[in-house]
Amino acid sequence: MMPEKQAEEAIVVSSASYGEAEHEGGVKREAVAVTEEEEDSHSIFSVKSILWHGGSAWDAWFSCASNQVAQVLLTLPYSFSQLGMLSGILFQVFYGLLGSWTAYLISVLYIEYRTRKEKENVSFKNHVIQWFEVLDGLLGPYWKALGLAFNCTFLLFGSVIQLIACASNIYYINDRLDKRTWTYIFGACCATTVFIPSFHNYRIWSFLGLGMTTYTAWYLTAAALIHGQAEGVVHTGPKKLVLYFTGATNILYTFGGHAVTVEIMHAMWKPQKFKSIYLMATLYVFTLTIPSASAVYWAFGDQLLNHSNAFALLPKSAFRDSAVILMLIHQFITFGFACTPLYFVWEKVIGMHDTKSICLRALARLPVVVPIWFLAIIFPFFGPINSAVGALLVSFTVYIIPALAHMLTYRTASARQNAAEKPPFFMPSWTGMYVFNAFVVGWVLVVGFGFGGWASMSNFVKQVDTFGLFTKCYQCKPPPPPAATAHHR
Repeated sequence: MMPEKQAEEAIVVSSASYGEAEHEGGVKREAVAVTEEEEDSHSIFSVKSILWHGGSAWDAWFSCASNQVAQVLLTLPYSFSQLGMLSGILFQVFYGLLGSWTAYLISVLYIEYRTRKEKENVSFKNHVIQWFEVLDGLLGPYWKALGLAFNCTFLLFGSVIQLIACASNIYYINDRLDKRTWTYIFGACCATTVFIPSFHNYRIWSFLGLGMTTYTAWYLTAAALIHGQAEGVVHTGPKKLVLYFTGATNILYTFGGHAVTVEIMHAMWKPQKFKSIYLMATLYVFTLTIPSASAVYWAFGDQLLNHSNAFALLPKSAFRDSAVILMLIHQFITFGFACTPLYFVWEKVIGMHDTKSICLRALARLPVVVPIWFLAIIFPFFGPINSAVGALLVSFTVYIIPALAHMLTYRTASARQNAAEKPPFFMPSWTGMYVFNAFVVGWVLVVGFGFGGWASMSNFVKQVDTFGLFTKCYQCKPPPPPAATAHHR
């Protein structure tokens, strides 16, 4: 067995050397790689490797599944109350498969970019490739600017949503502090993610995070079924277009977690194995989201229209408190997932990306957390903010831009002929891929961004008008009435 330090360096080099592997007739040659025996011995005998150095296909699967479901699990019953049961289930399946397709497109473009660059002897040993760099290398600086703007803004608000969710959840265990105060506290806690260097180092966190959301999903399902239907429960959804498209856009946001796909791929020892991983993760996520959202909506119906967090309607118990605590930990993990690409971008801007000192990099990353913290305090609208982010940002970042980028990258016959990845077996024609990508662009542009943007922003503005910016306790229970004043003679 090689010494631990050499093994760790070999893993890093192998993860950065995918482009040196050439695919000719199904034969894959890797110039620098860790052998299977060395990887196995390293993972078995080194505790640090087991907990810290994640780069396998399983690590990527856990990262995708854990990052995809997150706090949105608690808002899906709210979406079902807006959409109705049938539409809620159909939109989950539709956007889940659509999201898996665009994640596949992103993985293909990543492989294309990396293959081209490494043919030019470009090394990525100390550099994490990001989505905007892929767009820059394949389509030029204007696409780089477009990808950078949408991706960073989406990840910024994705991190904001995690802080809002932390405050919303902990309130159901301890309501002695208002949600804004809890946001201050969890903002400080989540700032510690600056010490996690890269997605290599999320192995144990991804595993635990998925276990936590699995418990929470099945708790929601069981608790709702045991509780039974609330007295006088009604299921009138859908009844308003604005609510219908708001709910649909929240589901679009649910399956738009692959804004970090490129970073997860780059952390893999063999990124070419990623192509079907997101789909496998989505199929597992269906087993969590569909039963839990259906059961809670069945039990509480239209009450969910005024309770965007499913915990609000379930009776207090040890099981519910456990679910709240586990979701809090998971939201810390998801905050790190969303923030880490922002940390990378900021490091590259200030010239700290190649710095090996974890402490120096952590210090340099801290300014990224401040605006996230501030925005979470301004817009604490748990639920409605998901739909707004989904319509205005996820629709482009996750669906429209990848589909357009794939169409433009392979628009010429020579590009198609020399493509590093050919069309998949279930769609062997380039024409078929173009047609389907055009459908993705058209659907998401009209339904997701157009109708979804109108509906979600209308709902968002309504929340601002009703509760105001910087509200201390969004959708909290009203304070008890003051005690009657005794009248003295």
